[in-house]
Amino acid sequence: MYPEQQTVLHSWCKQSEWSAPTIVGGAGAWLHTEDGRRILDMSSLAECSNLGHQHPHVIAAIRAQAQQLCFVTSAWGAKPRARLAEMLLEKSGFEGGRVFFTLAGADANENAVKFARQASGKPRGRIITRDRSYHGASYAAMALSGDTRTRHQVNPEAFGITHVPPPYAYRCPFGSTSAEECAERAVGAVTDAIDTHGDVSAVLMEPNAGTNGIVAPPDYWPLLRKRTREQGVYLIADEVMSGFGRCGEWFAWQRYGEAGRPDLMTLAKGLTGAHLPLGAVVLSAGVAQRLEHEMLYTGLTYCGHPLSCAAGIAALETYENENLIARSRALGAQLLEALRGLQARHAIIGDVRGGDGLFAVIELVSDRNTREPLSSWPDAHPALKQLVKSALDRNVSLAFRGNLILLAPPLVIQEEELQDAVSLLDALIGAMKLR
Repeated sequence: MYPEQQTVLHSWCKQSEWSAPTIVGGAGAWLHTEDGRRILDMSSLAECSNLGHQHPHVIAAIRAQAQQLCFVTSAWGAKPRARLAEMLLEKSGFEGGRVFFTLAGADANENAVKFARQASGKPRGRIITRDRSYHGASYAAMALSGDTRTRHQVNPEAFGITHVPPPYAYRCPFGSTSAEECAERAVGAVTDAIDTHGDVSAVLMEPNAGTNGIVAPPDYWPLLRKRTREQGVYLIADEVMSGFGRCGEWFAWQRYGEAGRPDLMTLAKGLTGAHLPLGAVVLSAGVAQRLEHEMLYTGLTYCGHPLSCAAGIAALETYENENLIARSRALGAQLLEALRGLQARHAIIGDVRGGDGLFAVIELVSDRNTREPLSSWPDAHPALKQLVKSALDRNVSLAFRGNLILLAPPLVIQEEELQDAVSLLDALIGAMKLR
C-alpha cells in the first residue's frame, strides 16, 4: 500500500482506485520513485513541468530567495514580484500594461473575467467560452469550462456565461468538410452569441493546447481576434497550458503576431516550470488604464508571493538561456512527423494534431473511415487504459483522456528519449486489443 492511499483526497479520480508510486526526486524529463525506478515523463505531469524536474537554476533561485525573504503581502513591494511582472510585459509586448499575480490557472481565469467586466463597464457582462474547454475546477472556472465532467455541479447561466461549439475540425460540430470552414463557422458562432446577448464583456478561449485535445485550425485565432475587436469585446487568451514554449512560442497567440494579440491573457503551469505555485493575469495597456483610478475589489493573501516570483524569474531566464522556445518548436515538428508515421501504420489512429511545439494529440477510433470513436467522450476505452498501464510498466508515463493520448514532454527532453517513447507507443498501439 502506498502512504497516501488512505489519508489524502486525490483529484480527478475515485479514491478507491487511486494507486501511484511515491516520487522522491527527478532530473530532466525523468521522475525518480521511492522504490528506485526512473520514469520518463511524457506529459510534464499536468502539462506544467516544462523545464523538467528539479531544474538547478530554479532550485538555486528559490534557495537564495528563501534566505532573504520568503513572504510579504502585495500591500508591500517585493523585488522579485516587480521584476517578474516587468519580464512578462516584455516577453508579451504588453508595454504599459500590468500583471496581477494569482496562485494558479483557475483563479487567474476568474480574475481575468473580473477585470474584463470592470474595464468594460459591465459588472455582470456576459462571458463567451467554448464547449469542450477547460479553465479550472473552482465553481466559476467550472462554469467557464465546457467540461461534461463537471457540468452537473454548476449552472453557467447563473454566472453569466454562454458556451459556443468549438473549432474541432476532425469532428466539426458545424458539419464542415474543411478546417478553414470549421474555423470560420466557429468564429461565426462567437460573433452570433455576442450579437444575441449584446451585453458581452469578454470572450475567453484557449489559443492552442488544452486537455480537451482540440487544436484549432490556424485561421481560427486571428479571425476571432479580428471579429471581437470589431464588436468591441475583450479577448482573453487562456495560456495556462499553451504558454512558455509548449506551443513553440513564449505564448501561443504570438504565432500570429499582432493579428493574434489578446486584451488579457492568463498564465500558470510553465510560469515557474511548476517548481512553485504561481499564476498571473497580464493586462494590456488599454485594459490596465481603465482600472487605474478605480478600486480593485479582489485579492489573494499570496498574490505575487516573493518565493514563487523568484522561481518565475529563474524559469523565464532558463527558457531564454537554454533556447527552449525554439527547441520546443523544432522537437515538436519532429514529434508530429513521427506520430504521422504511426498513423500510417495503425488504422486505430484517426487523427494526429498539434506539433507547433512539444504538444501533440493522438485520437483513437474504432473505424477510421466513419471516425467512430473508441468510446463516448470523456470515457476511456479499457484498451487505452491498458496501453497506459503497459507504458508505465515500461517506465514511461503517458497522459490520456477519453479517446486521446496527449503528448507534452518537458522541453528539456533529449531527442533519443523522445524517439524511444514514440517507439514504445508504436509497439503498444500495435498490440492493442479492442475486444
